[in-house]
Amino acid sequence: MRVEQLSRLVKPSHATEIREAMKVGLVDIVIGTHALLSKTIEFADLGLLIVDEEQHFGVAHKERLKKLRTEVHVLTLSATPIPRTLQMALTGVRDMSIIATPPVDRLAVRTFIMPFDPVVTREALMREHFRGGQSFYVCPRIADLAGVADRVRKLVPEVKVAVAHGGMPVADLEEVMAAFYDGAFDVLISTAIVESGLDLPRANTMFVHRADMFGLSQLYQLRGRIGRSKLRGYAYFTLPPAHRVTPTARKRLEVIHRLDSLGAGFSLASHDMDIRGAGNLLGGEQSGHIREVGIELYQHMLEEAVGQARAAADGAEDAPVSEWSPQISLTTAVLIPETYVEDLDVRLALYRRIARLETRADTEEFIEELADRFGPAPEEVNHLLDIVVIKSLCRSAGISRIDAGPKGAVLTFRDDTPVDPQKLIVHVSNPSLGLILRPDNKLIINRGWPVAQQRLEGVQRLLSTLNGMTD
Repeated sequence: MRVEQLSRLVKPSHATEIREAMKVGLVDIVIGTHALLSKTIEFADLGLLIVDEEQHFGVAHKERLKKLRTEVHVLTLSATPIPRTLQMALTGVRDMSIIATPPVDRLAVRTFIMPFDPVVTREALMREHFRGGQSFYVCPRIADLAGVADRVRKLVPEVKVAVAHGGMPVADLEEVMAAFYDGAFDVLISTAIVESGLDLPRANTMFVHRADMFGLSQLYQLRGRIGRSKLRGYAYFTLPPAHRVTPTARKRLEVIHRLDSLGAGFSLASHDMDIRGAGNLLGGEQSGHIREVGIELYQHMLEEAVGQARAAADGAEDAPVSEWSPQISLTTAVLIPETYVEDLDVRLALYRRIARLETRADTEEFIEELADRFGPAPEEVNHLLDIVVIKSLCRSAGISRIDAGPKGAVLTFRDDTPVDPQKLIVHVSNPSLGLILRPDNKLIINRGWPVAQQRLEGVQRLLSTLNGMTD
């Protein structure tokens, strides 16, 4: 097979020759950068499109290549897919496979987030120098490079420093990168052009200047440039000592610090989608507005909408009904405290499991597991599990809302409540029960429930009674 490449590093005359050969089908495989997206590019018979480092390509870029031919097989590769692509994979629009097994003997990169410290900087760069390795120092802007280079030269005069960025002439950039690859320099100070495509086993220390100015995927990709051999890599994400970090930037840094294990790219991309929002499946936007509901609820809502649309398109008489959730307010704390389960990911996993509990036996088994793993459950957790039982009783009794307080409760029925009206009237007419049915179909119970546990137990008894009235 004839294999060619197209990029700005290829001489114009040779690039023209390659384009002509592609047009008539003499080139079997062409490997290139965004140069392949030029309107002057024509393929004789394009059958397969492989997009590596997919996060660098916008939707318009990939759609341009797909329009060159009606039927093209597309394979996208990325450690950190853009939200729109990940969204398409999660909703089943695209097939997805994950490589989660790291190479043999590969060690996870140690990650540090801290204000800039000249002592730590010198020690880290010298440690890498003494073990025969090289270091990266990455800046967000070309304007920062000169100042950072001077600072590094003064802090660590023992090492050789090189500077590289995308605005340099092609020949100069190629010369610097080749010299760094050959070991002529100890520290490469550059912009984010080193984010992907480099495989330098000797480079195992990285400093990122003003890490708050980089995106989450960028930080992960940058960290992936080091620790590519059997040696431990060290990544230092530095911040200005007096600079106030925005809440979004802080969240990005917290995620990159927490996800420091090997093969965490998919989890990180999911966090990135949660922060930025999922893209528009039918349009070109790569980010969207799902921050208000969260990615899991958004996925659930989207699956329901797709299911209903498909059922309607197939002419089904009864489109699937969305699973409704009653609103419950008992004026008591219902949560898993940080003091009980410290790790955020573990707490979120427990919340997801609690949401799937259905029977009382499942709930009791879950309580036993909590006690075995974390010790006796505090009052807030027990109240949360009681709420799960109450929510299940509400669904079966057709109660859409409960508001309970120290003096009783108000229950709101759904339109299609299964409660037998005749049985309900019999109970309401019994003065000893203290029930009042208002004209707006709200049921009021007058009780003295000053303690939260009394409210929980009282509401459960009332709902059990209402369930006995169902058709």
